[in-house]
Amino acid sequence: MPAAAAHTTTTTTTTYSASTNALGPPLPYWAVGREEHRWHVGMDSAAAATGLLEPGAKELAARSLGRTAHNMSSSSLRKKSDLALLRKVPCASLRRLLDNLQQVLLATKLVLLFPAVILALAARFFHFGQEWIFVLSLIGLIPLAERLSFLTEQVAFYTGPTVGGLLNATFGNVTEVIIAIFALYEGKVLVVKCSLLGSILSNLLLVLGTSLFFGGLANLGKEQPYDRMQADVSTGLLILGALCHSLPLMLRYSVSSGEHMMVSWDAGLELSRACSVVMLLAYVAYLFFQLKTHRQLFEPQEAEDDGDDSVSQDEAVLGFSSAIIWLGVMTLMTAVLSEFVVSTIEAASKSWELSVSFISIILIPIVGNAAEHAGAVIFAFKNKLDITLGVSLGSATQISMFVVPLSVLVAWIMGVPMDLDFNLLETGCLFLAILVTTFTLQDGSSHYLKGLLLLFCYIVIGICFFVLRQRGSGGNDGVDLGIGSKTWRI
Repeated sequence: MPAAAAHTTTTTTTTYSASTNALGPPLPYWAVGREEHRWHVGMDSAAAATGLLEPGAKELAARSLGRTAHNMSSSSLRKKSDLALLRKVPCASLRRLLDNLQQVLLATKLVLLFPAVILALAARFFHFGQEWIFVLSLIGLIPLAERLSFLTEQVAFYTGPTVGGLLNATFGNVTEVIIAIFALYEGKVLVVKCSLLGSILSNLLLVLGTSLFFGGLANLGKEQPYDRMQADVSTGLLILGALCHSLPLMLRYSVSSGEHMMVSWDAGLELSRACSVVMLLAYVAYLFFQLKTHRQLFEPQEAEDDGDDSVSQDEAVLGFSSAIIWLGVMTLMTAVLSEFVVSTIEAASKSWELSVSFISIILIPIVGNAAEHAGAVIFAFKNKLDITLGVSLGSATQISMFVVPLSVLVAWIMGVPMDLDFNLLETGCLFLAILVTTFTLQDGSSHYLKGLLLLFCYIVIGICFFVLRQRGSGGNDGVDLGIGSKTWRI
């Protein structure tokens, strides 16, 4: 081995040993395999960063990590951890515990929002105003959603890119899933439909529009290209979802006009459940397409280091068991705050004199996905539109083709009559939003005017739902459907 190469290898090994010894002794024998995998990943990332890998090897090393646009977006909100103070702690176990707390709770730019979680719990315990519980719970969900993305990525380092992609496919919108489950349990089908519809509209119009607008202003005079293939796949799935939403609506109107006859009164519900199964099958095919056969189309661009304190991690900073435990804790906290949101939304609606539809379609998606939205805008500023599209279109596709049909099937199991009929106004807004987004992304390049038009579309939709008021003084718009001894608000 040449002297220079030997010196480089010795230096790299010494650096790794120092960082490992700083946090305590090596792991026991049953975790050596996992630790060795982390060592190889870290070495490959370090070599790629210093240019020691051969041409083309850097892209291969990044590809083996299986990072997605959601991972890249979430990493823009993270901070580098300073281990200087941890090295002074004499106890190795305490060092590891403090390192875990620092990586999970402090290594994020959203750390200032964590007190909202404690305040929401205190407000519920001491019976403060329900509107305060609603607001604090929404704010507390912002850092929890970002940390769930971080912990999912940490688990993915040990499971491989394919399983990691499946984890992202299920935990990418875990907040919406949990809110939907609690709302279904309380029989608030209207909240489920409006919140999921609002998440789709928010991603397609607000997130994408804001990103393209500010990204266009920040990159005036520069070409702003993106991969049309990824956009075409996502918009095609969204159109399929819009079709499945439209069929129960058209069936209801065709029967009410006397053009057709239904065999049973719940034919629309049966049609919705059949369409939900088809949508889930289409989503599984989409995952196979994304993670296996055409994986190269969904690989995000690597963002350059801009010298700030953000971090894009290419190696695990938590052990597998620690990541699993923290993932469970954060999911539990998300479930608690989601239950607070669902149980207090009607009180907030009555107190603020706003319809439940407006709060569910506009306010909840904006606040609940704020961390993900911020990451998409940040990468648009860096002219990394493939990552921005992966976040906005990917989230909209996941909600439309996975979360919505899953909610219908879960409601079926729970005995709740939820269907895909989102009413005429809501379905029309969804279809037009998908249509506008599809035409906006058809040429493979962007400028600020495209983003501005998407934002204007979102604003007029928001105004439309803002002018809708409650029917009577109950504060809960919707239609009562009586089945047996129960009444469901749909």
